[in-house]
Amino acid sequence: VQLQAYGGGSVQAGVSLRLSCAASGRRFSNYTLGWFRQAPGKEREFVAAISGSGAITVSPTNQGRFTIFRDNVKSMVSLQMNSLKSEDTAVYFCAAGRPPIVAASPGYWYWGQGTQVTVSS
Repeated sequence: VQLQAYGGGSVQAGVSLRLSCAASGRRFSNYTLGWFRQAPGKEREFVAAISGSGAITVSPTNQGRFTIFRDNVKSMVSLQMNSLKSEDTAVYFCAAGRPPIVAASPGYWYWGQGTQVTVSS
């Protein structure tokens, strides 16, 4: 079971960026898929999640700018990030599992390696 996140990069503030995460080795149609991020010197924080039924949760910090969607046939989850800010700079991780609380790490069994997003103002 592996998750591969990609799509990060260095961008200017205000632009959009899409991160994607491909799963291999297993279908994840029944799993909740989530994105977390960790900035230097800070704790990992929840960004967004989408359940197996398609219910979407986005952190209050990112509501209105970020959205998440999944493709169960391709076993992929993507994070669309708009109007990026310098404070969005972080390593972004995708995760899959059945968390009792989608905004918390416990219950996400599989994690990708992370992809760096750097936003300069």
